[in-house]
Amino acid sequence: MLTAQSFFDLSDFAHPGLFDTEKPVWEALNNLKSYMDSHKYPSFDPDLLQNGVPLPHSLIIHQGKIFSSDDYSIEYGDTTKGKLTVRGNKDNKELTGAAVIMAGAILIGQQIDIGPGVLVEGGSLIKSPAIIGDCTEVRQGAYLRGYCLTGKSCVVGHTTEVKHSIFLNDAKAGHFAYLGDSILGQDANLGAGTKFANLKFLGGNVSICTEDGLVDTGRRKFGAILGDGAQSGCNSVTNPGTIIGKGGILMPNTTAPSGYHKPRSIIR
Repeated sequence: MLTAQSFFDLSDFAHPGLFDTEKPVWEALNNLKSYMDSHKYPSFDPDLLQNGVPLPHSLIIHQGKIFSSDDYSIEYGDTTKGKLTVRGNKDNKELTGAAVIMAGAILIGQQIDIGPGVLVEGGSLIKSPAIIGDCTEVRQGAYLRGYCLTGKSCVVGHTTEVKHSIFLNDAKAGHFAYLGDSILGQDANLGAGTKFANLKFLGGNVSICTEDGLVDTGRRKFGAILGDGAQSGCNSVTNPGTIIGKGGILMPNTTAPSGYHKPRSIIR
């Protein structure tokens, strides 16, 4: 009931090895650090991509190389639909799959992998390690605090803070959200102001209330897991250890109790 296949379709996800089909779905959070630490990250020119310094000029990543955008025109179409377009000013040739890091963005550490078609907007801050999947948009003011992994076509939105979390394909946290030690399923969407609390006031491991009784997750920090297609309304909050099945809805201005909520549940 609480295994990964009950919550996610991993057939098109680039990192299915994070999930153990025989263990509880939160096991992926236990695997995340070792998985990301063993990932092969690209090596970029430190003179162009300076560590911890706001970029003075926008940069382009294409086919494993990073270079200035001075000789290129950028069309900022819908990133998640592959509409970010980079063309040479002289030949008008499109750099298919080019990613763009805008001026003013800050990247800290060397373990950062930015996939094709990604847009990192100015004013965002990404701490290593981070894996940003294809055609993902990291918006102005986003804060990725380390051990953040996204699939393709995701959104990490304005003033959204993420740490030690996983976004499956097309997962979106567009506005003023906080996610710690959490997983968003495919096509999951967070309304503006959603907060995933990940630490109990009284200390100790987070336990999950299920139909079969209380289950100790073994994790001191555990935010929320939303299955494929689940969504939250604006200004909603989840207690530590909230697990919402596929297609579930957390209504606006609502605090979700910790524990397992069945697929297509409506939490009011």
